[in-house]
Amino acid sequence: MREISELVPLPAGEFWMGGEEDDKFVTDVERPRHRVTISAGTSLGRFPVTEGELLGNGKRTPAVGICWEEAKEFAQWVGEQAGGRGRLATEAEWEWAARAGQTVVRTPSAEEANFLYSEDGEKVGEGALSEVGRYPLNEFGYGDLFGNVLEWVEDCWRPSYEGAPEDGSAWVGSGDRKVVRGGAWDHLPRLLRASWRDGMRAEARQDNLGFRVAVDFRK
Repeated sequence: MREISELVPLPAGEFWMGGEEDDKFVTDVERPRHRVTISAGTSLGRFPVTEGELLGNGKRTPAVGICWEEAKEFAQWVGEQAGGRGRLATEAEWEWAARAGQTVVRTPSAEEANFLYSEDGEKVGEGALSEVGRYPLNEFGYGDLFGNVLEWVEDCWRPSYEGAPEDGSAWVGSGDRKVVRGGAWDHLPRLLRASWRDGMRAEARQDNLGFRVAVDFRK
């Protein structure tokens, strides 16, 4: 039987979204930086959705091999059970949660996230999925935002932030590529940055790709 994800309220606030100019790993897809306002009333899953939550098998490793539409369907179900409107996090909400008040993007250490190789090519990770909660929670109370699994978000992919929403809402459209965030267990740490982003076809299913739910409780 499916289980409801543990939900943590996302604080309201404002932040600069996108990559800093002095970040040596920043690329054009993380530009231009823009001011975004996050409103109160939304909660995110404390962790990526686990196999136990999705399949009812009790496992605490992230559910993977899930396409974007299936991830949305489960998020909607969680919202119904929780008494709100379930969906995937927007790209802006995800980055706000990942930054957790930090204004400068940094790469996590091997003690803070599950990733395979250091920038020097040294193997520092276990080379497989880990159970959620093994690494410390951030200042907002969320875990496994970096590494372990990539996370689907609600937005359609665009190769820059030109014209991006400034109210924290999803940047929707008709494209068949959707945004993924966070980096994964088999990635280099440069991809485990709060501003890093990429796009994948909505039907993609990978062993390093999961998702996190969002639920709106606004009246």
